[in-house]
Amino acid sequence: MHGGAQYRRYEQYGQYGFIISLDVQGSGSIPDPDRPALRKRIYRAAEDAFAQAGLGDARLAQEDRGDGILAVVEPRRPEALVGEWTEYLHQNLRRINRELSRPLRLRAGLDVGPFTPDRHGFSGTAVDLACRIGSCEEAKAVLSGLPDAPLLVAVTDRLYQDVVRHGGRWIEPEHYRRYVVRIKEGERYAWFTVPGRGAPPPAAGDGGPVPDPDRGDGPDSAPRTDRDEASGFHFGDVTVRDQAQAYQGKFEDINIYHRHGGTGPGAAS
Repeated sequence: MHGGAQYRRYEQYGQYGFIISLDVQGSGSIPDPDRPALRKRIYRAAEDAFAQAGLGDARLAQEDRGDGILAVVEPRRPEALVGEWTEYLHQNLRRINRELSRPLRLRAGLDVGPFTPDRHGFSGTAVDLACRIGSCEEAKAVLSGLPDAPLLVAVTDRLYQDVVRHGGRWIEPEHYRRYVVRIKEGERYAWFTVPGRGAPPPAAGDGGPVPDPDRGDGPDSAPRTDRDEASGFHFGDVTVRDQAQAYQGKFEDINIYHRHGGTGPGAAS
């Protein structure tokens, strides 16, 4: 797929597709003489996975990234991409690595959404996010902490909610863990899985709980302002049960907890 031929089917799919970004873990430490063989292995693993998942003819476009691949795939059979393609990629890497003293390890970033083609390639927010979450420091840290794992898959929150959480052939939602990743566009949710390992552990240095958007403390909630910090006061959880009211907060060095009324255990009289 080169030149204008790779854009022939864009109109049919409304310039909307699955975005795949593949990057090599630790590519900066690979000597130049070893890079041609490395690139052949990347393409061998990815191309075979496309064919095995029945997606060999589904790519709308593909770009070489030196130590990786960036591709757009037709928005059909999403479970085949998220489930089958990623598992075949995992198994292909395992097979290739049996022959190597230094294993090939990849990070795959996936998103779905519109993209805009031009004569140089393609662009769009979904393209940016797939690349960002696949190469973010959190993804690198997780894979670095699992030295025997050949693959980490990172999907955007949109792709997780639309596809992954519903399950499907070789898609196991419980094997994904949600992270707050810090990328160029700000904090975003991303979901990581390490095929063959189940849900990965938290990234190094990220031992705290992931913000919950239902409580208004996620990346899309209003950030705390300088005025809030200067006041030294902020509220914690507020809950209501029957007629009970409870709140807690902190004012400088004073912690406040109050509960009144209600019929639940420990309710104040």
